[in-house]
Amino acid sequence: MFKLHSVKLPHFSGSAEQDTRKIPEPELVAVSMAQHIGAPCEPIVEVGEHVRIGQKIGDSSAFMSAPVHAGISGTVKEIKDVMNINGRLCRTVIIENDNKSEKYEGIAPPVINSREDFIKAVRESGAIGLGGAGFPTHVKLAYDREKVHIDTLLLNGAECEPYITSDYRELIENSEGVINGIKLVMKYLEIPRAVIGIEADKPEAISKLTKLLANTPEITVKKLRSSYPQGAEKVLIHSLTGRIVEEGKLPSDVGCMVMNVSTAGFISSYIKTGMPLVKRRITVDGNIVNAPANFFIPVGTLLHSVVGFANLRKQPDRIVMGGPMMGGCAFDPDTPLGKTNNAVLLFADSPVQEPSPCIRCGRCVRACAVNLLPTELESAYDARDTKALEKLKVNLCMNCGACSFVCPAKRPLAEKNQLAKDLLRQQSAKK
Repeated sequence: MFKLHSVKLPHFSGSAEQDTRKIPEPELVAVSMAQHIGAPCEPIVEVGEHVRIGQKIGDSSAFMSAPVHAGISGTVKEIKDVMNINGRLCRTVIIENDNKSEKYEGIAPPVINSREDFIKAVRESGAIGLGGAGFPTHVKLAYDREKVHIDTLLLNGAECEPYITSDYRELIENSEGVINGIKLVMKYLEIPRAVIGIEADKPEAISKLTKLLANTPEITVKKLRSSYPQGAEKVLIHSLTGRIVEEGKLPSDVGCMVMNVSTAGFISSYIKTGMPLVKRRITVDGNIVNAPANFFIPVGTLLHSVVGFANLRKQPDRIVMGGPMMGGCAFDPDTPLGKTNNAVLLFADSPVQEPSPCIRCGRCVRACAVNLLPTELESAYDARDTKALEKLKVNLCMNCGACSFVCPAKRPLAEKNQLAKDLLRQQSAKK
């Protein structure tokens, strides 16, 4: 019998009941050509060229890729390599704002008469998973219906990490857009039913969506237990359907497709307006933020441009892009924010904890949502024992960080799992 493990985290959702704020456009944006999982785009504009909001500035012929667009109007000042948060250099288009906010003249709602038209439109929109993973949405939609049967569309509204409330605000502020996006996907992909999963700590969102869907039996809202990592894809599938995605398998193998609620809301907006993904909502919060809030920002906004609106009590010693469990620390105030960034968290007086020897308490085992043995995986990685890592199924690790969170010895268990997966990838590449 499969048992779902989880941990309880504090919520710290200070921005949850604040309407999303619009802030002045930045004087400059740096739009990375690597905004998603898959092949990066190549710039299709030149230095000195004038661009407008919504204009495509990068694309790729690769299937596993999505185009990128300008979020402000202005002049392409530079095209250079910029290091992103994972330490990789990415081709980046620097646009200097002309403060005219001119929209690209080619912006128009797409004409859709078929499934193929819909998938093509979603690709042209630049849509990716807005929950953080960044999987190109059109790739998810373009499955082979002769080989794959999807009977359930699952909408991820769990948002289980502390502080982050961007998806919650999408559910509150754009409820009808989210529902319309769901209906569009169901219509063109002929998926018979959909389930929206929302954690129990978001009663207003649950109530609002339930009322709006009272006469739409094919779309239901399910209240999820408030636990972590409830929003992880495999965990969400099990919580909403009882189905188990085994190692090496995809959600489609169990008849499911998972989509973030903000992605659904964006698809609805794009089909109505033709404006591609040029902005997104991010949460700004942390233990030194006086007024936690969500902001709409153009894609490519530099980190310091957002921090300037954070109303801080003191200088941060740590800035996290994303959630405190799975996010990464920024090392440069000029780091550009991309499509996958759903939060900027600012902290001071951050504790520095040195790991001590494992006390064999088993808390990490009880915390792991996919029933791994983190201490055994750590030992196998330290020994570079790839056979043991495969046997212990390290590739099932979701990098949720629950094992490190509960470890009283403060051992870097989650980090070791990611290094172990990379070790296996390197070995596979050599073979």
